[in-house]
Amino acid sequence: MSVDTKTTDEAEPVAALTLPWWTRGDTNAFFGLAFNILVNVLTLTTLSIAVVKIPSGDVLGTVLPALGVALVLGNLYYMLLARRLARRQGRATVTALPYGPSVPHMFIVVFVVMLPIYLKTNDPMKAWSAGLAWAFMIGVIVMIGAFVGPFIRKITPRAAMLGTLAGISITFIAMRPAAQMWEAAWIGLPVLAIILIGFFTDVKLPGNIPVGLVALLVGTAIGWIGGYMSAPDVSKAAHDIALGLPDLRLDLLFDGLSNLAPLLATAIPLGVYNFTEAMSNVESAAAAGDNYNLRSVLLADGFGAIIGSGFGSPFPPAVYIGHPGWKDAGGRTGYSLASGAAIGLMCLLGLFGLLATVLPIPAIVPILLYIGLLIGAQAFQAVPRLHAVAVVAALLPNLAEWAVGLIDNALSAAGTSADKVGAEALGQAGVVYDGLKTLGSGAVLAGLVLGTIVTFVLEKRFVAATLASLVGAVLSWIGLIHAAEVDWAAAPQVALGYLFFGVVCLGYSLLRTTTEPPDEEAAGPPAE
Repeated sequence: MSVDTKTTDEAEPVAALTLPWWTRGDTNAFFGLAFNILVNVLTLTTLSIAVVKIPSGDVLGTVLPALGVALVLGNLYYMLLARRLARRQGRATVTALPYGPSVPHMFIVVFVVMLPIYLKTNDPMKAWSAGLAWAFMIGVIVMIGAFVGPFIRKITPRAAMLGTLAGISITFIAMRPAAQMWEAAWIGLPVLAIILIGFFTDVKLPGNIPVGLVALLVGTAIGWIGGYMSAPDVSKAAHDIALGLPDLRLDLLFDGLSNLAPLLATAIPLGVYNFTEAMSNVESAAAAGDNYNLRSVLLADGFGAIIGSGFGSPFPPAVYIGHPGWKDAGGRTGYSLASGAAIGLMCLLGLFGLLATVLPIPAIVPILLYIGLLIGAQAFQAVPRLHAVAVVAALLPNLAEWAVGLIDNALSAAGTSADKVGAEALGQAGVVYDGLKTLGSGAVLAGLVLGTIVTFVLEKRFVAATLASLVGAVLSWIGLIHAAEVDWAAAPQVALGYLFFGVVCLGYSLLRTTTEPPDEEAAGPPAE
C-alpha cells in the first residue's frame, strides 16, 4: 500500500496566508518549464509536418493556436489550484503542477494513431481527423478515470506508480535528448553542466541570474559561434510568421468519430495510459510534498483534451512529469501560468518555425535530461529501500516499449519490418523482439501491475500479491496489457502466466502463520 499522505486540497485552512504571485524561484522554474514546453511543441510541430505530412499552414495556423489556448487556460487552472492548496494548508511552498504536451503522448498519437492511417490512405487529413477522434476519446476516458482513479491510487503502492513514471522518464523523456546532445556534445554538455550545478547544488550565479536562461543563452551562443546554425534559414522562417487564431474544426473531428471503431483498440488502452500516467504524476507531486486532489486534475485534463480536439489539436495537454524538478528549482505558483502564457503566445503568433532556426536543439534539450534524471532518482528516494526492487520491476515495461519503438523505426527506415525479417533472424542477432513487444504493450498499466505484485511479494503479503496477479491475468486476457490490441483472449499465455504466479503466491501464503513487517533499516525513512 502506498504511504498515506492523501491530504488533499479539500482540507480546512490552518492559518491565514499572504501568498506572493511571484518569487525569485518562479523565475528559475519559468525558464526551465518554458524551455521544456518549447522543446515539446517544436517536436510535435516537426512530427506533424514531416511524418504525418499535415500541411504546415494547418499545423501553424490551426493545431498550434488550439494548443496555445489550452496551455494558457490549463496553466491558469493549475496555478489557481496550487494557490488554493497553499491557502488551505497554510504553506507558501506549494508548487503548481506543470501542464503541457508530454513526449510520450506526442509519439503515441503520431506513430501509433496517425501515421498508420496516413501510410494506408496517403491522406494527411484523414490521419489528422483520426488523431482528433483519438484525442476526444482520450478526454472521455480520462474524465471517467477521474471517478475511479482516486481508488486505484489508494490501493496501488507508491513504488509501482513512481517506478512506472521513472520508466517513462528515463526512456521517452531522457534518452532522446541525451542522444541529441551527444550529436553536438560541444554545445549540449556545457549547457548540461550549468543546469546540473544550478538545479542540483546550492551554488548560485552572480546576482542569482536564472539558471535556465543562462543555460539557453550560453548554448545558443556556442551554437551560432561554432557555425551550427544557419542565418539564411532564420531569414526564410521569418517570412512565414503569421497570426493564427483558434477555430473550430468539428468537421474533421466528426469525420474521425464516424470511423471510431478501428481506433478503439488503441484509444482504450492509451486512455487508460493517460489517466494512469496522470495518477503517477500526482503521486510524484505528493512524494515531493504537494498532495493534490486527483479527481480535480483528471477532470481538467479530460476536459482540455475534448475541447482541444474540437479546435483541431490531436495533442491533448496534460499534467506531466517534472513537478519535483520545478519545486527543487524554487518554483511556486506563478511559474506555471507564465510558462503557459509565453509558449501560448508563441503558438498564436506562429513563431515556432522561426524559433527552430534560432535556438540550437542541443542547447534546449538538456532541461529534459534533467527532468529524466530527477524523476528517475525520485522513484528510489521517495519509497522505502525494501521497495527498490519493485521500482525496477515497474521500469521494465517502458524500457521494453522504448526498445521496440527503436527497432521498428530502424527497420522501417531500412524499408522492412519485424514481420518481414522474422523473429528467428532477429533472435539470432540477439534481439528478443516478440518478448520485448509483449512485455512493452500497455507499458504504463503493465508497470503498475508488475510493481504492485513485486511490492506485495517483498512485504510478504502473498494474498495481496495473488489478487494483484489475478488483475494482471484479467488485463492480459482482454488486451489492456501485453497484447497488440484490445480483444477477448488477447494474450492467453500471459494471462495464464499471471494466474500461475498467483497460485504460487497463494501457496506461500499457506506456509505462513504470522505476518512480520519489514525491519526499519530495510524500510528506510517514510515518504513525506
